[in-house]
Amino acid sequence: MIDFVSQLPILMIVLPLVTAPICVLLGGRQLTYILALIVAWCVFAISLACLIQVNQSGPIHYEIGNWKPPYGIEYVVDALSGFVLMFVSFLGAIVLTYGKASIDKEIPHSKHYLFYATYLLCMTGLMGMCITGDLFNVFVFLEISSLSSYALISLGKSRRAPLAALQYLILGTIGATFLLIGIGLLYQMTGTLNMADIAGRLDVENGGRTLLVAFAFMTIGLFIKMAVFPLHTWLPNAYTYAPSVVTAFIAATATKISVYAFIRLIYGIFTPDFAFNTQPLDSALLAMSLIGIFIASAAAIYQSDVKRLLAYSSIGQIGYMLLGIGLVSVGGLAGGIVHMFNHALIKGGLFMAIGCFALRIGSVKLDDLRGAGKTMPWTSLAFTIGGLGLIGVPLTAGFISKWMLLTSSFEAGRPQVAAMMLVSSLLAVVYVWKVVETLYFADPSDAAAKAKEAPMSMLVPLYVVIAATVVFGVWTDWSAGLAQQAAEFLFTGAKQ
Repeated sequence: MIDFVSQLPILMIVLPLVTAPICVLLGGRQLTYILALIVAWCVFAISLACLIQVNQSGPIHYEIGNWKPPYGIEYVVDALSGFVLMFVSFLGAIVLTYGKASIDKEIPHSKHYLFYATYLLCMTGLMGMCITGDLFNVFVFLEISSLSSYALISLGKSRRAPLAALQYLILGTIGATFLLIGIGLLYQMTGTLNMADIAGRLDVENGGRTLLVAFAFMTIGLFIKMAVFPLHTWLPNAYTYAPSVVTAFIAATATKISVYAFIRLIYGIFTPDFAFNTQPLDSALLAMSLIGIFIASAAAIYQSDVKRLLAYSSIGQIGYMLLGIGLVSVGGLAGGIVHMFNHALIKGGLFMAIGCFALRIGSVKLDDLRGAGKTMPWTSLAFTIGGLGLIGVPLTAGFISKWMLLTSSFEAGRPQVAAMMLVSSLLAVVYVWKVVETLYFADPSDAAAKAKEAPMSMLVPLYVVIAATVVFGVWTDWSAGLAQQAAEFLFTGAKQ
């Protein structure tokens, strides 16, 4: 008899993967949405069950087809992957719950079934990147999520949406090619694709030029996928012209998965000693992240489209995650990991609020949003609370991760980094206040004056996410505790 609990890791991937073609077969029926929604929440429930099991009894190892690694493919859920799987699946499910009205307005009905199928495929790819222990599988799942993302972005009603998807496709393909070249070089050196096996066989002290080239290719490939400045050029258009529900989903999840893969690359394969001592990656990360934070935040201030403003903000926020990695400490890494979680909630909530404005006002340009705080008070309040989290105001989740990064900067003997972090938060105040001022203190535009509040089907999921940003800003034991546990696990594994 099959033990159902032992099959949870594979079900997390198989459920959305198998359901995607079923959505295509069902076509434009209402049942398609219901099925996709049920599967999305089932995936979240499974990931939560796996995380609880990891906390109780340690990492889960699942051997596909009972083939022992390194000959077979292994799925691994540990402290870090379990945490990331949980919040990615939650945001995938909550955004789909929220998105029905937005999908009906922004995507032609004839393409709805394709949207749900592609959405589930994208979830499959993102979850697969987290759970697989096979390096080539990381590339495969990355391509599944990326190809799905290109298709989802192209569904936007603007004529520039397909062009934005094409730009993302070109840069995404370059990033994936770089990653694949690095994987090929590692396979040449070790003769295996299992990540734990590669780590055991890889001679990081005497790897020579081939090791360095592999590391460089994989790092740059993931930087493109993360949208790290200056490799970020695909992101603003992709977020701006995609349907609102797609932007909310991708902004909350996709770049975080690439950050996760980068952490795995350093701590699971190449080792921190090689990355930060043999190679000066820590200095490069700190420099790139701080420059990216300032330039992207400054660019956000001058945007007239709120989607594009938040897109540039996302580029800056990725800098904070890299900053945590570059501090090369348990506290810094924990701060970077918890910022992945907090930013996923905050940015997901902000883009969900923007989707409500797009539904009722028909635009997300600042001129059209003037005075919307009077006609759409609940949506405006949700955006304001999310904006406070983005700034890092106390009692919001954004404050917790920035505080952890700030204290870790001082502990690492880098007070200048802490000072620049504080200054960069002031830039966030400027661009968030720019939107809040438009919503509450400007004369209503014609579109905003005629608007009515978003439907409850959108407001309830929106406030679940916004409430979570407040809850995890007050109750930090769970989110910050899991991030700390994951960071300690990585550092302990790196030293063994």
